[in-house]
Amino acid sequence: MEIHESGEDYLETILMLENRMGYVRSIDIATEMGFSKPTISIAMRRLRENGYIDVDERRDIHLTPQGREVAERIYERHVVLTGVLERLGVPHETATHEACKIEHDISADTFQKIKEHFEKLQK
Repeated sequence: MEIHESGEDYLETILMLENRMGYVRSIDIATEMGFSKPTISIAMRRLRENGYIDVDERRDIHLTPQGREVAERIYERHVVLTGVLERLGVPHETATHEACKIEHDISADTFQKIKEHFEKLQK
């Protein structure tokens, strides 16, 4: 199933919150992303129906293996692209914002080449 940019953003946010807090609730996602609780509820229902997340009896949100794969891919792209832009002299806030735009549209091959080049520069 193809996932859209907004779905990737939600999954990435869930991963980041899980890493930071150890658990994730809808309200945490709403606060982090600046969206309303109803908007998040609709998005979480779609992600659950498509097999990207599970919600337990406490209403905690968990990434499924499929959801984790997408989230980790997008998060890696975000980190690497932000680093590349900052290394080029782009201010952190701008680099972070623009990496969010690029991370969804760049091909896997192009990203891999950028990542390899970035890793060489760090050595």
